[in-house]
Amino acid sequence: MFAEELISNQIPSLNPEQTVQVALDRLNEFKLKHLAVVNSGMFLGLLMEEDLLEAADHSAKVIDIPSTLINAFVLNSAHTYDVIRLMSQMKLTAVPVLDQQRKYLGVISINDVIDAVGVQFAVTETGGIIVLEIGNRDNSLAHIAQIVEADNAQVLSSSVNAFADTTRLELTLKVNKTDITGLIASLERYNYQVKEVYNNIKIDDGSQERFDSFMTYLNV
Repeated sequence: MFAEELISNQIPSLNPEQTVQVALDRLNEFKLKHLAVVNSGMFLGLLMEEDLLEAADHSAKVIDIPSTLINAFVLNSAHTYDVIRLMSQMKLTAVPVLDQQRKYLGVISINDVIDAVGVQFAVTETGGIIVLEIGNRDNSLAHIAQIVEADNAQVLSSSVNAFADTTRLELTLKVNKTDITGLIASLERYNYQVKEVYNNIKIDDGSQERFDSFMTYLNV
């Protein structure tokens, strides 16, 4: 999924001639701490909430207050991971998207990213979650997918987490079956270590915990 697919049509940019109060109201409306400042289609930078709050006169124009515009953005061809990385590194609640000519296309909010991650990891799809611990040389997704398909199931999503100071990996699979007893037995027969299993038919299949971890990772 690319950045241009995540652009929010709900959040307008800020013109430098608009007032501090307008900017604060907009931040409050969309629950953000950053707004894109745009003039004649060109991106000027991200304005921070703290700069607005420090302004003595809220009727003053944005262009007239002391502020440090953040030159942070992604191009429309950037991957979702690039958006997440920029948000995490710079503690942003919104990321502007520019085209190849550096013209402003729109903004991606942190909620847009969460929605995209939800789709990417099939969070709302009914199914089972299996967490495997494997060696980094045993990380054959093709072989694991064959085992899953042999049990008349499909892999909806997968993710890998590397442990520090070890050659072990944690592989999380989301499959399109809730009855995964046979699948677990098949994986264990091939000497895969099954650490955790979630097979609730409701959406409380561990997705909320993963979203909480994601929000902690972003630390926004």
